[in-house]
Amino acid sequence: MTLEIIILFAIIVTVIILFTLEIFPVDKIAFFIMVSLLVTNLVSPEEAISGFSSPATITVLSLMIIAIGLEDNGVIDWLAGGLKKLRGLPLFIMVPIFMFITGGISAFINTTAVVIVFIKIINDLSAKYNLPYSKLLLPISFAGIIGGSCTLMGTSTNLLVNAIAMDRGVERFGFFEFSGYGLIFLVICIVIVSLMVGFLPGKTDGDLSSAYDLDEFITKAIITRNSALIGESLGNVFSREGDEIEVIRIKRDGVINDHPGKNTTFKEGDQLLLRCNMDQLLKLREKEDLTIIKSSDKEEIPENEKGIEEGVQLVEILMLPNSPLIGKSIKAIGWYDLQGAVPLALRKRRNFMNPKRRIVDNRRDEIELRLGDRVLVEVTDDTLKNLQKLDSITILQEYEDIDETKTSKRNISLGILLLVIGLSAFSIFPILKSALVGCFLMIFLKCIDLGKIYTQVNWQIIFLLAGMIPLGVAMNNTGADVWLSDHLLMLFDSKADYMIIGLLFLITMFLSGFVSNNATAIIVTPIAITIAATLNMDPKPFILAVLFASNFSFFTPVGYQTNTIIYGMGIYRFKHFFIIGGVVSLVLWITATFLLSRQF
Repeated sequence: MTLEIIILFAIIVTVIILFTLEIFPVDKIAFFIMVSLLVTNLVSPEEAISGFSSPATITVLSLMIIAIGLEDNGVIDWLAGGLKKLRGLPLFIMVPIFMFITGGISAFINTTAVVIVFIKIINDLSAKYNLPYSKLLLPISFAGIIGGSCTLMGTSTNLLVNAIAMDRGVERFGFFEFSGYGLIFLVICIVIVSLMVGFLPGKTDGDLSSAYDLDEFITKAIITRNSALIGESLGNVFSREGDEIEVIRIKRDGVINDHPGKNTTFKEGDQLLLRCNMDQLLKLREKEDLTIIKSSDKEEIPENEKGIEEGVQLVEILMLPNSPLIGKSIKAIGWYDLQGAVPLALRKRRNFMNPKRRIVDNRRDEIELRLGDRVLVEVTDDTLKNLQKLDSITILQEYEDIDETKTSKRNISLGILLLVIGLSAFSIFPILKSALVGCFLMIFLKCIDLGKIYTQVNWQIIFLLAGMIPLGVAMNNTGADVWLSDHLLMLFDSKADYMIIGLLFLITMFLSGFVSNNATAIIVTPIAITIAATLNMDPKPFILAVLFASNFSFFTPVGYQTNTIIYGMGIYRFKHFFIIGGVVSLVLWITATFLLSRQF
């Protein structure tokens, strides 16, 4: 092993740790990869930025733009519109139908966009008809993941694997070349999840507070002038409120006390960081002694500001992957960001490092928003209408669409999608050219405007691809892929074909449970191709093993964005993914090993 390979492996291990612990957003990790490879001379400057011009990156960007047009013009809602008629069916029939439709649409439209739309539909049905949404969200996420693996354009991972294979001299995949396998895997997943759906939580209440288990809110309050709390001790005041209010931190004259004790006394102007439930939050807002800090632009609150104003209501919003609010703090969010809505409280999603939810970053006086976080906001009827128009968030309550989509725009958008599929499926154009044509038509025919593209594209995925692709280049430059394949061949020595495919599939699937599916594909695909070449075997079964296994992130909620989103809603625990996803993964591993090994 050379020094260059050791350095590269150190970078890869660091990246895996960063992805697993979610210390930084994925786009920051991508820049870390590019810079670290560059400064260690593992890639040239041109190779370090080659990911931005990669066919896979541009194709994914083009397909994202098409997906935005499809969602904005109501195509996804229209395709899924019949689901509202299923509300009276038994659960054992409803679950497989929802999963099959989700998987079918995800085969042609960005999986994350499809699942987000389904979250909105299911939430609306739950509020109106007491639909058991907790029995449906995890199944549609799983179905969307497998559905996306059924076609070449279904997910960015497929495009990325295909691009890497073509760079290594392997013939490109056809649009539907592996759809048969994907359909088998989808049916298996539907059967398993439908049989195990009883293991999922049974919440059916459409009420905001109970439906989303809003038991831990974070908010800031200020001790007002002439407050009766001035001079009182913390223990004395909040013991009267029961155990449902916790003072996490007190800020006084710019000095922060992260560990206030029971004997800490309050002074005028003290800012309190509190954790409380919905009922206690509403009671706090009615007190004259405490005033909720409602705006980052105001450090001083008028004395007469108290209670809940007439004509306002509380709604909860969910942070989506393309939200410009991600990375901002509650303090930094202004009136413009939320279209006039006032942020009151925040509930953090769980992550690997903080399974009980990260409450606040002790290093800064900020609470940063992340993917899957939920924010409680105060809105008027007018601001609610404006808030509903934002595509970067989902409102977790029943509401009616403000603008009806024009049928002509919807039909044109659907026609563009079918054109892209046809051009690629019949090998008239490569997938990149087909996607660019579709993207151009979306813009030229005014199905979407450029300004909306800039705000709605999930740039984190684009930067992740651009940052990860040089990692594959570095593996080839240093010979790390050959070194790894040689050592894996020692493990595979004298093993049957099905055992080689099975071990490759298992290793890849395990890695994808903790690292993004795109990162997993970039790391493992070159190794799989090298192994196939060394064994003088057809590389496509090896490549397909990596393609499917990279997508199959079922047994943890962190490997795939859709799992992360529904996990962040607070309905499921890690065990639901581990048990149900674990069974699905095990059966799919066995099935894929059998099917792919038959290609030799």
